[in-house]
Amino acid sequence: MGQVAPAFGLAVMCASVFYAWFAYKLRKETGRDDVTALPSGPSAPSIFTVTFLVIMPVYQMTQNAEFVIQIALVWCFVEAMILLVGSFFGDAIRRIVPRTVLLSCLAGLGLTLLAMNPMLQAFTTPVVSFVVLGLIFINWFGSKPLFPKIPTGLLLIIAGTVLAWVFGLQSTEAIVASLSDAGFNPPNVHIDDFIEGIPHALPYLASAVPLGLANYVFDLENIESADAAGDAYPTRKIMTVNGFSSMLGAFMGNPFPVTVYVGHAAYKEMGASIGYTLFNGVIMFLVSLFGLGALLLSLIPGAAIAPILVYIGIVTANQVVREAPKMEVPAIFVCLFPWVGYWALTMFKNTLATAGTNAYEVGIDALAAKGIYYEGMVGLGNGAPLASLLWGCMVVFAINNTPLRAVVAALVAAGLSLIGFIHASSVGFAQPESMTFVYAYFMLAGLFGIKHYYNEKEVAGELNNINTQSKAA
Repeated sequence: MGQVAPAFGLAVMCASVFYAWFAYKLRKETGRDDVTALPSGPSAPSIFTVTFLVIMPVYQMTQNAEFVIQIALVWCFVEAMILLVGSFFGDAIRRIVPRTVLLSCLAGLGLTLLAMNPMLQAFTTPVVSFVVLGLIFINWFGSKPLFPKIPTGLLLIIAGTVLAWVFGLQSTEAIVASLSDAGFNPPNVHIDDFIEGIPHALPYLASAVPLGLANYVFDLENIESADAAGDAYPTRKIMTVNGFSSMLGAFMGNPFPVTVYVGHAAYKEMGASIGYTLFNGVIMFLVSLFGLGALLLSLIPGAAIAPILVYIGIVTANQVVREAPKMEVPAIFVCLFPWVGYWALTMFKNTLATAGTNAYEVGIDALAAKGIYYEGMVGLGNGAPLASLLWGCMVVFAINNTPLRAVVAALVAAGLSLIGFIHASSVGFAQPESMTFVYAYFMLAGLFGIKHYYNEKEVAGELNNINTQSKAA
C-alpha cells in the first residue's frame, strides 16, 4: 500500500488538474463566475471488484503481493483503454440516452453506493452525526444559514470533530499509532510489473470489461449531470483525461481507475468553483505521498464527514427530480431498482461471509421461505450500472411512444445478458442462469415490436381516412 496510495493520489491529481483547466476555459468562454470544475475520484464499483475478484483471491492462492499487483495493474489498464476508445462515442450515446435516464442512474449510484453506508454510519454515532446533519439541513438546504461567516464545510468538520472528542469517540492513542504510518513514499515506475502481469492477467480480464463499461457509463452520467447544472464540458476530452490518468496510475503502481466523481451538482450548490477540485486533487496526492491518511482520520472522525456524503447523494438524486419531464418521472424509480438490488446483494453476501457461510449453504428455498429472494437479488443487482440504464431507456421510450427504440434497448440487454455482463454472477457465454433473461428480453423486444406495428397501422389508417376525405371533398 506504500506504493499504491501515492500512485492513486498522483492519478487523481492529474485528472483534477485537467478538470480545473477545462473549468477555467469554460469560465473564459462564457464569462461566468459560477463555473464549478468536475470532481475527480475513484470508481467505487471498480475498487470493490478488483479488490474482491482479483487482489484477494490471487493473494490467498499465491501469498505473493507483488504478483497480485502485477495482475491488478493490467486490469486497471484495460479499464483505461475502454474509457479512451469509448470517448469517441460518448457524445453520440448522450444524444441517444435520455437525460432523465442518465441522471436517474447517477441518482441510484449516489443514494446507494455513496450515501447509504454513510447514513448507516451516521446512525451508529448519532451524538456526532445528527448535529452535523442538522447543520446541513439548515445551511445547505435552508435559505438562512447558521453562522454564515464560517464556510459550512469547515463548520461541519469542526462541529463533528469537537463532539467526537467530547464524547470520547477519538483517542490520543490512535494519533500516536497513526504517526508510524507517516513518511515520504514517492510513487515509482511499475511498467516492468505491468508487462510481467500481462500473461497472467488474462483469466481475470473478463470482469474488467463490464466494469470498464460501467465506469464509462458513470463518466457519461456525471458529465450529463454537470451539463444539467449549467457547466457543459467536452465529453471526449473528459473521458480521454480519465483514461490517460488511469493509465498513468497503472504504470506508477495503482490498480484503481480514475473517474468523474459523483456530486458535481452538490459541490456547485455548496459554492465550489475551480479551485475546489484542484485543491482536493493536490491534497489527496500529498496525503498519500506522506502517509497522512491515518493521522487525519485519528484527528477528524468519519462521523463528521459521512453526513457530507449523504448530502451529496441527496442533491444528486434531487437533480433528476428537477430536470425530468413530469411524464418521465416513473423512469427515475425504475432506474433505482437495480441499484437497490446491488446494495442489498452486497450487504447480504458480506453478512453471510462474516458468518462463514453463503446463500447456497443456508439454502435458497429456506431463504425464500423467509421472504429473502436471493436469486432475485443476484439477477437484479449484478450489472446494475448497465441494467439501470437499459431499463430506464425502455421506460422512457415506452412513455414517449417510441417503441422501436425500446426494441433496440431490449435487444442490447439480451446481448449483455448472453455474455453475463448483466444479471449474472460472472462473465460467461450463454450461462444457464443468464439464458432465462435472454429469452425474457427477446419477448420484451417482441412486445415493443407489436406496439410499433400497431402504431404504424394506426398511422396508416389515419392517412387513409385523410385521403378518403380529400377525395370526397
